[in-house]
Amino acid sequence: MPGVVSIDRVPVRVRRITLEHPWQWLSAGWADMLAAPGVSLAYGGVFAAIGVLLLFGLEMVEAGYLILPLGLGFAIVAPAAAVGLYETSRRLSQGEPASLMAALTAMRRNPSQIGLVGAFLVIIFLAWTRLAILEFMLFFGGAPPALDGVISAILLSDRGFSFLVVGTLTGAAMAAVVFAMTAVAVPMLVDRKVDAVTAMLTSVEAVRHNPRPMLLWAFLIGLFTLFGVGLFLVGLVFTLPLIGHASWYAYRDLIDPGT
Repeated sequence: MPGVVSIDRVPVRVRRITLEHPWQWLSAGWADMLAAPGVSLAYGGVFAAIGVLLLFGLEMVEAGYLILPLGLGFAIVAPAAAVGLYETSRRLSQGEPASLMAALTAMRRNPSQIGLVGAFLVIIFLAWTRLAILEFMLFFGGAPPALDGVISAILLSDRGFSFLVVGTLTGAAMAAVVFAMTAVAVPMLVDRKVDAVTAMLTSVEAVRHNPRPMLLWAFLIGLFTLFGVGLFLVGLVFTLPLIGHASWYAYRDLIDPGT
């Protein structure tokens, strides 16, 4: 590692990383998917199925235009949803057996604090959903575009372009805050008996001291999430576990295990 940074506000040391590390995390995450395909694909399959059911539900209530912001907003709650993937990677990295049961009971390692972070992310997700609805109402009035016409309405009209700019800026700002607070927080709660505030402060410091590599990592997470959603949510079967496993290795590289 290029070096470590002692942080007075949190009882750990944050390592400095390079632009090569995010690619290494993806490689290690892929290796874990191959080592535990049952756990990985089960996780991805469940959340892809939830997304498909959500798509049909929104279409039934004529709110299909929300599928894109809700699909992208899924990345907000994903850090808490991937607890079992972190536990699987933790076990594999320590030579312990990995199983679906161990993944499903991963919250037992630090239940109250993981639950607090999860509740925080759900609140942010609901706020993002409300904001998306308000933006659609602002730019499209009382008749937002139907699902089959939402892409053309956004890309091929003046108000659609304005909506895209405003939505992208507000979404990026909210995503940046969430990413900074949770990039390594939940894996840390799985690995250590620390509180949620300490874990989130540590995550912020890890991002602050490694801006360029973490910006690349955030871009890659967004890209893989968009790819998964763009393939009618089926792509999440593979992209969600890949990001989840890789996030464990991000935590291990960013946080000095000796502190």
